[in-house]
Amino acid sequence: LSIQEIEDAYGKGACKCPSPDDQMFLVFSQSKPFDLVELEQLLQSVGWSQRPFGKVRSALDNSLLKVGLWKHDPRVPRLIGFARCTGDGIVEATVWDVAIHPIYQGFGLGKQLMSYVNQSLRIMGIRRITLFADPGVVAFYMSQGWILEPNDHKCAFWYAN
Repeated sequence: LSIQEIEDAYGKGACKCPSPDDQMFLVFSQSKPFDLVELEQLLQSVGWSQRPFGKVRSALDNSLLKVGLWKHDPRVPRLIGFARCTGDGIVEATVWDVAIHPIYQGFGLGKQLMSYVNQSLRIMGIRRITLFADPGVVAFYMSQGWILEPNDHKCAFWYAN
């Protein structure tokens, strides 16, 4: 797909995500609207509890950054990853939600999604990024350079240079 075709299908600024499989074309998008049912299915697939759609829509509308990782299909693209951040848009941002569908876990897509999120926040000029993570995924974030907050709180920090 050309850059124009990607943007036509996934919105302005959408870009290709490196894929672990030559037959699978993946796209990062900050502007393709989320189908709330599809997003809920993704989040439930990673074990999150159901959230009311109205609150999810409000959370998305009030987020500083929201990213979908899409498996390209010309007819029906599939949401296979998601990340959401809040913040002031100037100095600080917090990563709250990160999910990769279990079928696609183990191929480095979570690392690529977090790299894309960090890069996008840096482009906005964000200097401090915080992350709230469940204890079961702290090692994943630490392996990417996130630093666990002192006193064993469930929080990690990443500081842009």
